[in-house]
Amino acid sequence: METIADTATRCRDGVEVDDMCVAGDVKLGRDVRLSKFINIYGCEIGDESRIGPFVEIQKRATIGRRCKISSHTFICEGVTIEDRVFIGHGVTFINDSYPRATTAAGDLQTEKDWRVEPTRVCAGASIGSGATILSNVTIGENTIVGAGSVVTRDAPANAIVAGNPAKILRYLATTPERPHEQ
Repeated sequence: METIADTATRCRDGVEVDDMCVAGDVKLGRDVRLSKFINIYGCEIGDESRIGPFVEIQKRATIGRRCKISSHTFICEGVTIEDRVFIGHGVTFINDSYPRATTAAGDLQTEKDWRVEPTRVCAGASIGSGATILSNVTIGENTIVGAGSVVTRDAPANAIVAGNPAKILRYLATTPERPHEQ
């Protein structure tokens, strides 16, 4: 992978260049397509993935190969998105179960005052627009998360989950001949 520093568009000292803020420590795979009005730093994006406008991807987040991240999505530190994943518009990931602005002493929290809680989206999964994905969950391979859902616990492979909290509605066929639901 090459870093964004190898390309013409980058974020220099926090200044937007060409309607993008892309830090020099971003690792981009081959043929990654970046839209305008994005903010990405310290992350890794795999080959042939597409990042839509108004997306933020934080440090230590990983996007696999051939993913599509739609507009207005927030992918925080600790999120791993495997290959061939679709993320709809306005999806939000969470990495802290008990967020607080201050410590018990009343000081503003810093990175040393909390622990990143991981989230994993397995290969081939699709997350509908407006979904919220809490921390410490795994969304299984080929699983579909319905639009507007709140995923509070693991979703198994090949499932369709939806609601608040998201519940299993049914399962998809798993044969190569019938990759979609029966």
